[in-house]
Parts: sequence; C-alpha cells; structure tokens
Amino acid sequence: MTTLQAMQIALQHHQSGRLADAEAIYRQILAVEPRHADALHLLGVIAHQVGQHEGAIELIGEAVQLNPNDAAALCNLGEAYRVSGRLEEAIVAYRRALCIQPGQPEACSNLGNVLRSVGRMDEAIDACRRATQLRPGYVEAHLNLANALSEHGRSEEALAEYRCALEIDPHHAEAWNSYGSALVGMQRLVEAEAAFRQAIQWQPQHAGAWSNLGGVLAECGRHDEAVAAYRRALEINPADASVQSNLICTLQFHPTVEWETIAEERRAWNGRFGQAPTAAGARYTNVREAERPLRIGYVSPDFRDHVVGRNLLPLFREHDRRHFEILCYSGVAQPDAMTTEFRRLAGVWRHTLGAADDALTRMIQQDGVDILVDLTQHMARSRLTLFARRPAPVQVSFAGYPETTGLAAIPYRISDRYLESQIGVWRSEMGWKGEPELRSPNSVLRSAEHVFPLDSFWCYDPGDEKVEGNELPCQQTGRVTFGCLNNFCKLNEQTWKSWARILRQVSGSRLILLSAPGSHRQRVVDGLEREGIDPRRIEFVERAPRRGYLEYYQRLDIALDSFPYNGHTTSLDALWMGVPVVSRAGRGPLSRAGWSQLSNLGLPELVAFSEDDYIRIAVELAGDIPRLSELRATLRRRMEASVLMDAVRFTRQIEETYRAMWREWCGRGDDR
Repeated sequence: MTTLQAMQIALQHHQSGRLADAEAIYRQILAVEPRHADALHLLGVIAHQVGQHEGAIELIGEAVQLNPNDAAALCNLGEAYRVSGRLEEAIVAYRRALCIQPGQPEACSNLGNVLRSVGRMDEAIDACRRATQLRPGYVEAHLNLANALSEHGRSEEALAEYRCALEIDPHHAEAWNSYGSALVGMQRLVEAEAAFRQAIQWQPQHAGAWSNLGGVLAECGRHDEAVAAYRRALEINPADASVQSNLICTLQFHPTVEWETIAEERRAWNGRFGQAPTAAGARYTNVREAERPLRIGYVSPDFRDHVVGRNLLPLFREHDRRHFEILCYSGVAQPDAMTTEFRRLAGVWRHTLGAADDALTRMIQQDGVDILVDLTQHMARSRLTLFARRPAPVQVSFAGYPETTGLAAIPYRISDRYLESQIGVWRSEMGWKGEPELRSPNSVLRSAEHVFPLDSFWCYDPGDEKVEGNELPCQQTGRVTFGCLNNFCKLNEQTWKSWARILRQVSGSRLILLSAPGSHRQRVVDGLEREGIDPRRIEFVERAPRRGYLEYYQRLDIALDSFPYNGHTTSLDALWMGVPVVSRAGRGPLSRAGWSQLSNLGLPELVAFSEDDYIRIAVELAGDIPRLSELRATLRRRMEASVLMDAVRFTRQIEETYRAMWREWCGRGDDR
C-alpha cells in the first residue's frame, strides 16, 4: 500500500470519528516518512481533538515548518494556540493563513474571535464582518461579530447580529446564550432570562446557559432559583471554576444560608481548583531582603470606572514609588478614561485579557513580582485559578469585597477593625467583645488565613462629577422619602418586610428602589402590598450614568441598607450626598460594611444589631427633622475629614501591611 493510499484510509477513519484507527495509520506513515507534513498536521489535529493541545501545537507547528504555505494547517495551529491560551501566537497563525488564502471565512471568523478575547475590538469586528461577507449564512461568524460588537459597547448593532444568527439557525443554543448575555448587559433581564431558557431548551446540557440563567435570576433577587441553576451547571461541567465562584457569591446574598454552607462551598472550590499542578513545586528567586523596595502586582478586570477601580485610585495615586513598584495585570475588556489613569500611575502595565493562567504565571514570575494582590475574589472574571498556581511568594486578597476567598494559595487578606469579629471593635446583642490574642501586632489568624486590619477597608473617591448636595427633600415635599440604591441582588423578602414595618410607622413616607425593569419589581410591590403598603408609595428608578445616579440621592431623606449583604460604595455615595444610612450589622464582614463606614464617620448610632433596632432607628430618624437637616448639611464635611477619605493614611497602612507580609516570608527560610 502506498503512502497516498494509507493517507486516504486514515482520513476516512478520521472523518468518521474513528480517531484511534486514524492515529495508528498516521503514526505508521511517520515511522516511514518522519517529514510527512500532512500526517504530522492531521496527527496534530487528533491531539487537539482529544485535548492534548500542547502536543497538537508541536505536531502542527512541525508540519507548518515543512510546508509554510499550508493555510489549513496554519488555521488549525491557530485554533490549538487559542485553546491553549496563547492568543497572540494564535493571531499570528490565523493572519499567516489569510495571507495565503484571503478568502477563508473560518480563518476570518476565528481570527476575529481571538482578537476579541485580547480586547482588540475594532480589528475583531472587521475580521468577523469580513467572514460574514465571504459566507453570508455563516452562523458562527455572525455570532462572533455580535459578541465583538456587544463587548465594544455597540449594543443595538450586536442585537441585530444575534438575531441574524438566530434567523439562520433558530435552534443554535450558543447564539441564544450569547444573545441573553448581551441583553443582561443592557439590563433587559426578562428577555435575557427567556433567551437563556431557549438555549437550554435546544441544548439541555449547556452548562454556560445554566450558569448565565443563574446570574440573571440572582440579579433579580431570585436567589433559590439562581442557586439551583448554578448547581445544575456544575452537575454538567464540574470543572468550571467560574460557576462555583458564582454560586459562592449568590449564597452570600441569600438571607437564610448559614455561614458553614458558604464555607463548605469555598472549601469545595479550593479542593477542585486550588491545587494547581504547577504550584506544588514552585520555587521563587525573589531576593530575601526584608526592607528592600518591593514589586507589587495587582490583578483585576476592573481597572476602569467601577466600584473597585474608584476605591483603588487613591491608593495608586499615593503609593510611595521609592519603596513600591506597581505592576498591573489588567483584564479590562472595555477601557475607559479611568483605565488610562491607572495605566499612567502603574510602573508596569500588562494587558492580560484572555491570557491563560500558565502564560500569565510565567509573565508574573519573569516580572519578579514579590506580592501579588487579588482584587476580584469570586466576582465576575476572577483569576483565582491563576493564584492557585502561586506565581508570587506572597499573595493577598483585597478590595473586591471584604471576605475570604477560601483559597489556600492566598493566605493573607486585608480588612478593617470593624469588619472582623475577631479583631478591633465589635458590638453584638450580647454586649461588647474584646480582642482575641493577636498573632502579631498587625494580623490575626482567622482559620488558616492571616487578616490584616486597616482603619477602613474603603478609601472613597467621589470622582470628577461635581454633584452638590441639596436641601432636605422632606422639607419641600412634606413627606419622608426612604431609598435603597444597592444592587437588586442584595434585596430579599426579609428586607422588604423590615421596610414595610418602617413605612407603616412613618405616615405618608415613600420608598425609592433601583432596579432594571422586569417582573422582579412587581414581586417587591406585591410583597410590600401583602404587608399593608400601598403600591403607589413605591417607586423604581433605573441604572444611570454616575451623575444621574448621584442625583437620585437628592430625592432621598434616608437610605435604608440591605441585609445580610450591606451596601458598600453605594452607602458611601449616599453619605457623600448628605443622606444618612441606617444599617443593620450581622456576624460576617459582608454584613458589617455599614458598621465600619458609619463608625468611621462617628455615627455608630445609625447601626442596628437586630431587626427591631433597625426599624426603631429608621423611624426615630424620620421623625427628627432637625437631626436630618444637620446631617444633610454636614455629612460631606464629615466624610472629607474622616479616614474614609484620607488617601495618604489609607495608603501608608496598606504599604505597612505589605511590608509585614514580606518580612514574614523573608523569615520563613524556604524557597516556596
């Protein structure tokens, strides 16, 4: 049998899905002709098909060296690079293929998809649009084009492309799933839920659609349904770390879930994803000098106009560059003016959107990072699987939210003395707790995690929007207006019932809530009506650009905090606008944000430690118009004079914390 005949038989096996038979023949051919480019190429394709992507890259790369003008091999090499997270190399391979055969719609579409993954949106849109022109009925090209348009903020154009893809193939589950994601970004939550359910109808085992359904249900405050959807996604694909993270975040919003349940899910995450294969043998070459200048690496998708970004800007502006070099590993998908400011303030800026964990680990190690800071925890686009690889000798979590990740590879966490029940000042219904035995002057051992307390977890930056406070609204309207502009996912039936008790006792009062349109609004109205509240006393407002959002506070007399997950930056925004916040504190850090912020303003009397106290404080404050007027006139000055806006103090404390962590590592005496 000739080599040509053997290749034909192998190809028949390959195309029929008999990969083992095809592989055997390809290997027989290569045993006789080691430089047979087609056999190398197709053997590499099989390696890619069975998940051996690095092997695929080696085999197909060798084939391309032997036959540099094989456009098909270059396309497959690009795909292997893409799946391996080597995105820049994938782009090069696809471009080489298109130089040889410019009319390949698959190569154009795949190139566009990779360009989107690295944030080069204009190029991505051009490549995907070219693919749709080359083959107008090409569903994947329309879908990739829609995804690029959506991530570039061109929402209406994106929706048109999604609809085009669905007209071509109404049963395309991934098109429905991506369409739903775009609708979520536009806050069209009812339509988004319907789209995700369509995806599941056509592909019941679509784990991504189940996860996205969980996300939209959580955003609507339907926590039990969201948890069920996430658990279904994990049944289908237990290897998806992001779904487990989404589940953890949603459980943190749930009003009746016990701490131990959430802790168990964190342990499950750590057990599944926290033991990265490259971590066990990690060795560091960082110089063990306790007082030398340190290289601090910050990892985040939120170096942008985002609550995390706004909380970090004061730190970046005040960092002592003589003793700390700042490196940013940015996963920002849509850069904005704040991204530009972060980039200006960073000593080293790495755009890491789409980068694989292994590649990013190598980059961080080559950069010589001493302390790596996770700024996202389990929130969207988390990189905890990167931290599981332990790319830096010291790793710490901070800023995303004040709770543990549960990840053994991140042994340090920055918090504040009010948020942690083990340290600092804490009050409960049982009275005052003293401090426990401290591990060191700067940290306390919380399980296996060292918690370093600042005076305040937050450093507020009001931004450039010059929205002034105003006179007390109730003096103009004759009625008290309560409000809660926290994300709707933080609201629950227990909270609504507490608000109903307040509204019943404050005659004529109104309640303003922030929410996307949808049936979840009616759930709140119906729930309050069952508690005796006229629906006409409830008003909903939608998300708005920052100026419009801050102007909502000009209509509020009193802000009511959510429980068990308190408001964070939203509460600081309220206080900045002269609106006092009545908060309820619980046992975990997430339910003590109000306690921290209000204590740091000298207003601990606005914090309740039971539902009855929460209602009493709100009702008494609503009846004390002189007190409300005084707070309206002075809260902004209080903020400016407090630790909540003392950027220098905040930064020095964080730098002292970094130094304490570094000294501890230097004193350990091993290379891990």
